[in-house]
Amino acid sequence: QVQLVESGGGLVQAGGSLRLSCAASGNIFSINPVAWYRQAPGKERELVAAISSGGSRNYADSVKGRFTISRDNAKNTVYLQMNSLKPEDTAVYYCNVVRVVTGVSYWGQGTQVTVSS
Repeated sequence: QVQLVESGGGLVQAGGSLRLSCAASGNIFSINPVAWYRQAPGKERELVAAISSGGSRNYADSVKGRFTISRDNAKNTVYLQMNSLKPEDTAVYYCNVVRVVTGVSYWGQGTQVTVSS
């Protein structure tokens, strides 16, 4: 069973930065696609950023140029660097990994990000 633990959320003023971390219980990130999602109150969960096993990155239009997803395979950790934060970035952020060989999707417990205006 894979466990994902997010950290790094908090309260920040608009224009500020945060770095989220997602640590896995095993070596799963290096060979499977990983993504960050977020869910704001009253809204559906949405994809924020994703990184493939080969290192290709995709971003939601709303965060392009401001957020960067990266991976440290040696530490079994994925990061989301968030710069120039806006109040509309306020949400619970979740880490997700899909084990390709089984199709099983794993989620972390989420970390709250609040951006004040």
